[in-house]
Order: sequence, then structure tokens, then C-alpha cells
Amino acid sequence: MYTSHEDIGYDFEDVPKDKKTLKSHPNIDGGWAWMMVLSSFFVHILIMGSQMALGVLNVEWLEEFHQSRGLTAWVSSLSMGITLIVGPFIGLFINTCGCRGTAIIGGLVNSLGWVLSAYAANVHYLFITFGVTAGFGSGMAYLPAVVMVGRYFQKRRALAQGLSTTGTGFGTFLMTVLLKYLCAEYGWRNAMFIQGAVSLNLCVCGALMRPLSPGKEGKDPAGRDPQVPPAHSTESVKSSGQLGRADEKEGNPGREETLGDLADQACPEEAGHRKNMCAFRMLKMVSQLTLRVRKGFQEWYSGYFGAASLFTNRVFVAFIFWALFAYSSFVIPFIHLPEIVNLYNLSEQNDVFPLTSIIAIVHIFGKVILGIVADLPCISVWNVFLMANLTLVLSIFLLPLMHTYASLAVICALIGFSSGYFSLMPVVTEDLVGIEHLANAYGIIICANGISALLGPPFAGWIYDITQKYDFSFYICGLLYLVGILFLLIQPCIQIIEQSRKKCMGGTQV
Repeated sequence: MYTSHEDIGYDFEDVPKDKKTLKSHPNIDGGWAWMMVLSSFFVHILIMGSQMALGVLNVEWLEEFHQSRGLTAWVSSLSMGITLIVGPFIGLFINTCGCRGTAIIGGLVNSLGWVLSAYAANVHYLFITFGVTAGFGSGMAYLPAVVMVGRYFQKRRALAQGLSTTGTGFGTFLMTVLLKYLCAEYGWRNAMFIQGAVSLNLCVCGALMRPLSPGKEGKDPAGRDPQVPPAHSTESVKSSGQLGRADEKEGNPGREETLGDLADQACPEEAGHRKNMCAFRMLKMVSQLTLRVRKGFQEWYSGYFGAASLFTNRVFVAFIFWALFAYSSFVIPFIHLPEIVNLYNLSEQNDVFPLTSIIAIVHIFGKVILGIVADLPCISVWNVFLMANLTLVLSIFLLPLMHTYASLAVICALIGFSSGYFSLMPVVTEDLVGIEHLANAYGIIICANGISALLGPPFAGWIYDITQKYDFSFYICGLLYLVGILFLLIQPCIQIIEQSRKKCMGGTQV
């Protein structure tokens, strides 16, 4: 629903709207589809990997600005939260510019946010430059990367999403090492400036997001019909013919004078015609753009608030409720683990192999393995998804009880593997609402995740400022997360009971 016809990846036959059938594109599940996986992989490295490594910069900001942990944590939370919260609204950009254009613009905005943050004078300045600007740019590049992979794959969706989203794990490991090195060698300001230059690679990733257009015969590579000659005015054709014939006959002064007169008359007419054509093309382009924006907004609005609203799907509403609490339980360890390690006097061991890197590396294997298992014909994607969530909740509850590096490493590995369910989220969403509503629905889910990421780390910092411990923040977030999972489990049961009741009532009436 977010994109124009050529971005969708399917060709609808000329039949009534309620009887449209999907025509598979030859690149689906092969060919350029794997380039889309590669593009999305690097988007996850540059966006999600960088955000998961912000704990390194969080320590630098605490030392630089001498603000409370709760206030400083808002910088990272704003960046993560806005990246996901803007998901439902990025559809308007995708409808106007397509997935490719939206991702390229997002890369430029994200890079600008990093560069401007290098000149921050206080934490509040970072709220705007890094939290809002870089976060908004990240959101513009992130959603197209996830949605396009979903459109290019049908049979191996979970595996494709798993491979592409492993970029988060690779990125967390690489960006943690990179930011630590840059901060130690050049200071955190120059580190952010360099990271801004690195983020420009998002534009390259966006350029790889080629639309799945059906490809029309009889057109040249530029998309023009070769049988139609370039448009020229009658006067210019006549003058060209007369000029050509005049050139063939040299040595005739009368002809040369006639040639000069005709050329003088034709030039002003050609210039005026070209100006009119240019103005006409500009008006046509503006009119088409206006129509596309209006149509895109109508589809976007009807998808969220119309008769076909996604909110009429009860299980999907339960999924949103789960997403509101799920992501903070994963984000809080990344933001606050570097400081927790310092509080436990484990800095030397953590410097050798950071705990966040353990989460990142195991997270990679978790996504791939869970994706492969979920694609097995005898396995339900929902069962894999729910088991991984329950394991992550258990890990969050156990984390505050561990005070040695070895025990923390085991729990971090468990967190990393179980959080691999992120690769299943687009698949589960598609199963709930269908491929035609995937972009709208997934935008809502990541928006809910964004709210969770926005509020989670500052809440943990605020709890620490009051209690001087991080333990209670993990317990509270884990409890809310568990409530979300239970709500996700109960809602389908209620729906099954209601359907059974309707059948029984129908049988009684008969």
C-alpha cells in the first residue's frame, strides 16, 4: 500500500479490483532478490548496529556534559525511538519517491545528523541533531530495507529476513569496536564526524533497491518508445530541411541570403517553442506529483482508519500491545551494560571482549537459526516466535542476579540468541495481515517498538538515579514484557472461543 504500482513487485491483471490475482515476478526468490538481502544487510549494519553501539558514546557524554544518567540516556533513546516511531509516516515518502528515493534521502539526513552532533555544546543540542535528525534519517532508510526484502521473497521469507537482519549483530560488534577506537584516538566529536561520513553508504544501499517493475517491451533503456521520434515544431523541421538543401548547393549568393533570413526567423520561433514545452513539462510533472501524493495519502489514511483498517484485526492489536513493551527489554542492556560493567569493576575483562559484542555475535546466529527453523514445513512460525520471546524474558529476569563476567557473558549470549526472533517479525506480521498490508502493518509494529525504545533507557536511568541500582529497571521491564506476551497468547484463544460460540449458535438456530 505504501508504494506505487512499479514498486510493489507484482503485476495485476486487468480485472475487477476484488478479483485481482498476483502475477509473480521472475526476480522473486532469486536473482536481484539476493542483492536486496545484501542491501538490507548493510542498512542494518549502519543503522541498527550503530544505535546498539551507542553505549560507548553514552559514557563519553556523561563525562563531557556532567548530566544525570536519565537525561543523557534520552539522546540514545530519541535516536532509536524516532527511527521506529516514524515508520507509519514514512509511507507518504515511499508513495511519492519510491523505496529507493526514500532510502537515499534518509541516508543523507542521517549523515547530516551525525555531523551536526559533532559540534554539540550540551545534551539538549544532541536531542535535536542526533535524536531527531539522525533518527528521522534512519527511519527513512530502515523501513524500505525491511519491506523490500519482504516483497522479493515468498518461499524463503524467514531465511531472507534472518540473513538481512543479521546486519544488526555484525553492526553492533563492528560499530562498538570502531566507536571505541575512534573515541580513544580522535575524541568523541571527531568520531561522530567520521561516522557521519560512513553513514553516507546508506545512499548506496538505497540505490540497490530496484523496483520490481514488470518490464515493458518496445522501450529503450531510458523508458522511451523508440517508434516515436523526438517532438519538433513544424517550423524547425522546415527550416532544417531548407538549411540542409541550401548546404548542398554551394556558391549561390541568393541561396545564402535566403538561408540567413530563414535561420533568423526560425531561431526565435524555436526558442519560444522550447520555452513553452519546458513550462508544459514542469506543469505536468507538478500535477502528476500532486496526484501521487493525494492518492498515497488516501491509501495511507484508509489503511489505518478506514473500513479496511488494520485495527479491526484483534490478534494484530494484541501484537501491537506486545511490541509496546518488547523492544525496551532488548535495548536497555545495550545502553547501560557498559556502565553496569564499570559498577561491578569488570572493566578490564569487558575491554578484552565486550558483553555487548557477545550479544551481537550470538544475535547473528540466533536470527539465521531461528529463520531456518521457522521455514521448516513442520514448524509453526508463531511457536518459534513465542518460545524465543519467553526465553528472552527469562534472561532479562536473570541478568540482575549475575555479578561475575562469566555469568553475565552466559546471560548475554542467551539474550543475543533469543532476540533473533526479530527476523521473524516481518513474517509474523505478513501472516497476520497479508502481503498487501505488510508495509502499513509493519510500520505500526516498529512504531510501537520505537515507543518502547524511546522510553525504556531513560526509565532505567531514572530508576538508577533513585535507587542507585539497575536491578529494578530490569525487573519492571521484564514484567511488562511478560504481560505483553501473555496478552499475545490469550487473544487468539479468545478469538477461537468466540468463533466456536458463533458456530454453536448457528447450529442451534438451524
